[in-house]
Amino acid sequence: MLNIKTYLNKTTNAAPLAVFRVLFGVMMCFSIIRFWYHGWIETLYIQPKLHFTYYGFEWVKPLGVYTYVVFVICGLSACFVALGLKYRLAIITFFLSFTYIELMDKTTYLNHYYFISLLSFLMIFLPANAYFSVDNIFRKKSYNNIPKWTIDSVKLLLSIVYFYAGLAKLNSDWLLKAQPLKIWLPSKYDLPFIGDTLMHQNWFHYAMSWSGALYDLSIPYLLLYRKTRVFAFALVVIFHVFTRVLFPIGMFPFIMIVSTLIFFDAGLHRKIISFIKRILPSKNSKYSIVQHSVYNYKFRNPITAVLGLFFIAQLLLPFRYALYPNELFWSEEGYRFSWRVMLMEKMGISTFKIVDSETGEFFYVNNKDFLTPFQEKQMSAQPDFILEYAHYLGDHFTAQGHKNVQVFVESYVALNGRLSAPLIDKTVNLYAEKESFKPKHWILPFKDDIKGL
Repeated sequence: MLNIKTYLNKTTNAAPLAVFRVLFGVMMCFSIIRFWYHGWIETLYIQPKLHFTYYGFEWVKPLGVYTYVVFVICGLSACFVALGLKYRLAIITFFLSFTYIELMDKTTYLNHYYFISLLSFLMIFLPANAYFSVDNIFRKKSYNNIPKWTIDSVKLLLSIVYFYAGLAKLNSDWLLKAQPLKIWLPSKYDLPFIGDTLMHQNWFHYAMSWSGALYDLSIPYLLLYRKTRVFAFALVVIFHVFTRVLFPIGMFPFIMIVSTLIFFDAGLHRKIISFIKRILPSKNSKYSIVQHSVYNYKFRNPITAVLGLFFIAQLLLPFRYALYPNELFWSEEGYRFSWRVMLMEKMGISTFKIVDSETGEFFYVNNKDFLTPFQEKQMSAQPDFILEYAHYLGDHFTAQGHKNVQVFVESYVALNGRLSAPLIDKTVNLYAEKESFKPKHWILPFKDDIKGL
C-alpha cells in the first residue's frame, strides 16, 4: 500500500501529455474532416434503411440529416482539445459525440474506433491542459509537472492494445497456416517492386504472420526502455506505414505512430512544443501566466479508483470469449472489443425465408432490397447481424400484413480459406430468438479446430 502511495505521489514533466493532447486533437479533427469529405456520413449513416445496433444500445440511431451536426460537434470539440481550450468540457464532448457515432451502426465497427473511445474517456481524467494550452492563458497559470501516473496510464492503454493484439495472433491459423495473410497478400500484386514478387511467396506470408505477432508482443517493452526506444519507434513507423500501404485501415496507423511518442522523455516533447511555438503566432508574452511547479488533483482518490476499474475491465474483457462454447472465429461471440485485429477472412451467403407458420407458404428475401452491399457483406457472416436482420424482416413483413411470420435462414460461411459450411441452424425460427449475452444455440458447431488464445 505504501508503494502505491509513493508511486501516486511521483511527478514528471507535463510536456509529453501536452504534446499528446495536441496531436490527438489534430488527428481526430482531420479524421472527421476526412470522413465528411469522402461522403461516408451519407453512405453509411443516412442512406441505409436499417442500422445494425449494439446490444443494449439499440436507442443510439443516426439522426437523419442532423447526423451531420453530431460530426460537427465531434470535429469542433477535437479542435478545442488540440488547443487546450475549455479542455475538460471539450474532451467530454468529444468522447460522447465520437462514441455516439461509433454506436450508430455496428456495421462500421473497427478496433481503432473503439480505441479512440477508450482513449478519450481516459483523457477526461488527465490534466492534459496543465501545460501549453489556451486554458493557461484564461486561468493565468500553468503547471510544469504533473503526476507521473497520468502519462503512464496512456502508456498502459497503448501497451494493452499492442500486447493483446499479439496474444490474439498466437493461434494455429495465423502461425501455422499464415491465414488470412495468405489470402490477402497475393491480391496486392499491383504494388511497386514487391507486388509481383514477394506478395506471392509462401515464405513471405509466414514471415509477415510471425513478425506481426512478435512485433505486437514485444513493442510495448521496447518502447518502455530508453536504450531500445528509438529502434522501437522506427519499427512502429515501418510497421504502420507498411500496413497502411497494404490495407485500407484509414487513420489508425498514423494515430498509433503519433501516440507512441508519449513513451519518449520530456526533452523531445519540449522541442516539439518549441517548434510549434515558432510556426504559430504567439501572444503569450502579452499575458501574465504564473508558473506552478506541480498540478495537484482535487479528487485524486476517486479518480484513481475509477481508472483502476477501467483498466481492470480492459484486462479482463478480451477474455470473455472463454465463456462461450463455440469457436471464437466462427461464432464471434466475444470477438469485438478484444483487439483481434485483422485475424480472419470470412465470407458468407445468407438466404432468408419468410414462412407463414399456419399455411406453410413461404417466399425468399432479396437482401438488396433492404441492405447496402457493405451491410450485406457484414451481415452474411456474423450471427448477431443475422439475428437482428431476421427480426427486422419479421417486423417489416408483419407490418405489411403478413400473418404468422417466421424467419429462417440458410447461411454458408467460408473462414480463412476453408470450404464454406453451414453457420446457422436452418430449422430455427430466428424471429422467435432474442439477443442476449447467452451462447447462441442456433449457431452450428465449427467442424475444424483453431488452437490458440
